[in-house]
Amino acid sequence: MKKLLTVLLVFSALLVGCAGNSQKQIKMNETSKKLNKEIEVIKVAAHTNPMTTMLKLIEPDLKEKGYKLELVAVSDNVQANVALQNKEVDANFFQHEPFMAQFNEKNKGNLVKVTPVYNALVAFYSKTIKSLDELKDGAIVSIPNDPTNKARALRLLASSKLIELKDPNSYKVSVDDIVKNPKNLKFKEWGLLNLNEAYQESDLTFNYPTYIEALKLKPLENGLILEPDADKIFSIIIAARKDNRDSEKIKVLKDVMNGEKIKKFIEEKLKGHAKAAF
Repeated sequence: MKKLLTVLLVFSALLVGCAGNSQKQIKMNETSKKLNKEIEVIKVAAHTNPMTTMLKLIEPDLKEKGYKLELVAVSDNVQANVALQNKEVDANFFQHEPFMAQFNEKNKGNLVKVTPVYNALVAFYSKTIKSLDELKDGAIVSIPNDPTNKARALRLLASSKLIELKDPNSYKVSVDDIVKNPKNLKFKEWGLLNLNEAYQESDLTFNYPTYIEALKLKPLENGLILEPDADKIFSIIIAARKDNRDSEKIKVLKDVMNGEKIKKFIEEKLKGHAKAAF
């Protein structure tokens, strides 16, 4: 009888232990599911440094707030906007507001600015001359082929008195709006991603620090014509859509991108290339 009682007690203890372990496992599974449910993914399209570097920099900050960053690589600027328009990503980081407006106009888009992040110091560079005094009559000048960056380049040339524009304050000027061209400059238009190639073939080339860095050139050190003061309209922005710009994840992304970590990165790592725009 005693043996039977002992066996029953041991068996009962085992059952209680198993039940306890089972309940513990259930709680662990529920906690795991809850955590997985709470972590939302923020998909952001970008394709070049320093944008991609900045996004990677804020990954820990987003994680602390319950979000996982998914950096979506794209091959060019248009693809980044198409991906956003088609809801393949939540936001993108590469463009200024006029470029976005141009995309919206051409594609019936609904992209919107979330926040400005930094102003890139654009400039004209040359492989053939060291100063504008050496610029010869009939020199070849390479500028972007998209309307907004083309206008920015032409306005910069006008600020240096190399050309005169019909309306120097317009953001929609083209080569056809040049009313004076004393040096008979010849203009060639290139895609933004091909401006480094243009530099090799031209006397004067407009470019962004993002791209010209590959040629080991810097605006303040090598630029022959620098934008006097970066126009805020050309700030590089985080863009989203009208239907998601007020979502919690986009608000969190905005707050983190306007934080001290990004500001410090711009001031220290992009010194001479860019200035914070927030």
